[in-house]
Amino acid sequence: MADRARTIADRAAVVCLERLGPASAAGEREIATLRRLAAGFAAPLLALPLALSLAYGAALGLPLGVTLVVAVFLIASVTVLSFQQARGTAADQQADAGTGETERAAFDFCPGLMLTLDALGVVEATGGRDRIHYNGFFREPLRRPFIEQVHVTDRIAFARALDSLRQGADASAVELRIDRPVTSRDQAQFINVRLDMTARRDDQGALAAVVAQMTDISAELRVRAEAAEMAGEAERANEAKSRFLAAVSHELRTPLNAILGFSDILTGEYFGKLANERQREYVQLIRQSGGHLLSVVNAMLDMSRIESGRYELMLEAFPVAEAVVECENMLGLQAREKGVTLTSRLARGLGEVTADQRALRQMLINLVGNAIKFTDAGGAVTIDASIEAGHLKIVVSDTGIGIDPDKIGLLGQPFVQIHNAYNRGYEGSGLGLSLVKGLIALHGGSFAMTSRPGEGTVVTISVPADGSGAVLADDLDDDGNTVEFPPRLKVDLSQGERLTRKETVDDDAKAKIA
Repeated sequence: MADRARTIADRAAVVCLERLGPASAAGEREIATLRRLAAGFAAPLLALPLALSLAYGAALGLPLGVTLVVAVFLIASVTVLSFQQARGTAADQQADAGTGETERAAFDFCPGLMLTLDALGVVEATGGRDRIHYNGFFREPLRRPFIEQVHVTDRIAFARALDSLRQGADASAVELRIDRPVTSRDQAQFINVRLDMTARRDDQGALAAVVAQMTDISAELRVRAEAAEMAGEAERANEAKSRFLAAVSHELRTPLNAILGFSDILTGEYFGKLANERQREYVQLIRQSGGHLLSVVNAMLDMSRIESGRYELMLEAFPVAEAVVECENMLGLQAREKGVTLTSRLARGLGEVTADQRALRQMLINLVGNAIKFTDAGGAVTIDASIEAGHLKIVVSDTGIGIDPDKIGLLGQPFVQIHNAYNRGYEGSGLGLSLVKGLIALHGGSFAMTSRPGEGTVVTISVPADGSGAVLADDLDDDGNTVEFPPRLKVDLSQGERLTRKETVDDDAKAKIA
């Protein structure tokens, strides 16, 4: 019975509070207050009408007593509820004030100058740790459009950044120049700043305000300028080095050709026989040394041409099989003398490809020559050629000493050789693989390598069979740089087991025809 009466009283309290309006929405605290007041006025509601009935009669005393009790109850309820609401509002205001003070304190501790802008970019408030410094040269920023403080040529950039926030972006950043009074000859008229803006939106998602942080980036811009200057100096030094290599290579080729020519004449004994076998041996050594030096000079010249963008590709259609067989015949003697088996496997219907024939043969010679050089007696070197998906794919594999995974990333850099306990005594200038990388890049092809120490190496090159890669590379490179030189090989250890230390090098190259 008591619970039912309590439920009825609670429902009556809720109805009364809702009729007072949304500002007096029914809450647990208000309902509990009315419940206690109703319980307190229950006894007077019975006692006062009875007392008045005895004094003035039942006809007058009962309604008068009930009316007085109900009136006092209503007055007490309104008074108590008003007091509670006022106290709650004061507490909320105090909490809001505390929150505002906390936000303001955090606002003032932020580095640089903090700005609050409205949706039109008008400054409503300023703050920040360095506000005194910036306010010293701002022209009365409050209640004025911030764009008036910005350099004329940077105002469009600021307007675009602010418009992006209106369009729905949460944040935007822009670099600007702010005018400031000049106090000395060494001081610039404008200060370079970065303005990071964050949007504040209303319940409908519209831009209500913008909180912006402005920081000085003058030192950063100086560092950028110094870095750009150093990069320019490095590029100029690199170009000077390339010109030097080209000039020296040309100057060395003339006397080397003479040395080789005269050594060939002496070897052939066209103008008389040599006196003994030692003279013939010395002449042969002169011929071999001169030939080796000429190959190094030619490699340096080709490298400088590729690096400077003056290497000209002569695209023509030619049968790939002939180039592979020619390379096999040319290096077959070297392989047999070392005890290495050199074989080639050509796919059926290999046909013709469009590329620079001399460059392709040079790539084959360098790759096969390296494979033979680093393969001991009894090993094998295999050349595979096929056309897959419109690309000429050539694979040169060997059973040689392999490459240390920790040093495979050094491959492809000019004059760099991988020295270890196995191949420390092998000859070479370290230019062969660099030239292969550069020539593949000129054709718009790709290079890949896998190697395991003690088991061998597999090198795969791929170029477009119709010669379109070179044209595409020419279209893609607009800055005048042809090939990233020295080419850098990217090592990927994500595939395969790391315990086997299988190394995969895969690098797409970009170039142009000079």
